[in-house]
Parts: sequence; structure tokens; C-alpha cells
Amino acid sequence: MANLRVHPDRIEVHLTPAEKALALRADDIVVQRDDIRSATVTDDPWVWIRGIRKRGSEVPLVVAVGVWKYHGGTDFVIVKGKRQAVVLELADGEFTRLILSTNHSATLIDRLKLNEPPSVADGHPAE
Repeated sequence: MANLRVHPDRIEVHLTPAEKALALRADDIVVQRDDIRSATVTDDPWVWIRGIRKRGSEVPLVVAVGVWKYHGGTDFVIVKGKRQAVVLELADGEFTRLILSTNHSATLIDRLKLNEPPSVADGHPAE
């Protein structure tokens, strides 16, 4: 499963070698925290996948890894089985949305603290 790292200014999605092969992608994904508009936890990530697979691999209801294209842009998807997932809506960048299965969705949402300014959330006083 992809390793998610939350930094003060960005989120890094480090893909496993298998995920890179399934997604037909060589690079990890980096998203600036300022680009995250919302984060949602879902128990059924399959209903969040929209459009058609542009690049990647899919076995319906088992695994989906790669890029899905729809009329408004592209989403990056790593969905495995019936695991809980986080859906990150993005304002700018390579993708419009990330849908990521993770066993630590509540922790990820808490670490993002989207309702607070980044300087306060990271323990540094606002200037």
C-alpha cells in the first residue's frame, strides 16, 4: 500500500514498486497542502471513481490503480478491495482528485487539519 507522508507544505504519496507498475507511472505524487480543497473519508471508495481509465490497471471491486479521466480533468486512484479510503479534492496541479485506500484515514485527516491555517496547525504562531 502507498506510503503517505504529511509535511508542513506538502503531502507525498510514495508508491510501491507494484503500484508504479500497475499505474504505469515512474514517479511518486506530491501535492502542495495549499492545493487541497477538502478531504473526505469513505467506506466505499468505488463509488467515487469517475470517468474512464486513461492509464493504469483495474479489476472491478478488487483493485484500481492509475489515472482516470473525466470531462473536468483527471483523478489518481489507488483503491484496494473494500478498504476505507480518503478522497482529496484538489484545486490545482496534475490531478483534480486523489482517491487513496488507507488503513489510517482518520489519522491522515487529523494531520491535514484543513480547517486551520497551516502555520497554526504546524505549531508555529501566525505572523
